[in-house]
Amino acid sequence: RCLSEIPRHVLRVTCRRCDRVVEIQKADAVRYYGKQAIWSHLGKKLLDQTCQNRTGRHEEDGCWVSFDMP
Repeated sequence: RCLSEIPRHVLRVTCRRCDRVVEIQKADAVRYYGKQAIWSHLGKKLLDQTCQNRTGRHEEDGCWVSFDMP
């Protein structure tokens, strides 16, 4: 979904692997990425390359994204 289609004011994405949580205000997300940005892509970008659990294998490393309702 595009950011403009999401009715919530706070957007939250978590990693099912390392339990890290990232929240961003919808207004800030629109300002930085545009109202047509796709939330699933943006959520992955917010968690990209910051997972605390590293295996050393490219295929396995990185966060396992879960989109939550705050």
